[in-house]
Amino acid sequence: MDESLKNKIQAIVDSHHNVLFMKGTRHFPQCGFSATAVEVLRRCGAEFETFNVLEDMEVRQGIKEFGSWPTIPQLYVGGKLLGGSDILVEMYESGELQPLVAPPS
Repeated sequence: MDESLKNKIQAIVDSHHNVLFMKGTRHFPQCGFSATAVEVLRRCGAEFETFNVLEDMEVRQGIKEFGSWPTIPQLYVGGKLLGGSDILVEMYESGELQPLVAPPS
């Protein structure tokens, strides 16, 4: 991955406490996994930013290498990759996710 793409993705990750790289938008997810991730975050009451990878093919491919995670969606919390929709569902159901995505105090 070239340095400019890495810096671009890092800037997106650093821009908010919770950033979801997804297909589509929070109002119109374009895949079931992205829709699930948005719904889980909504149920947690989380404030989160989204990035539509369908609008930027460079980021769409680069985010997979950036976090060493092969699929989208990807949730970053506090600058760290948390995982995709399956992990978010598991963490939500166990109660682990809610305190992580709460606004920083």
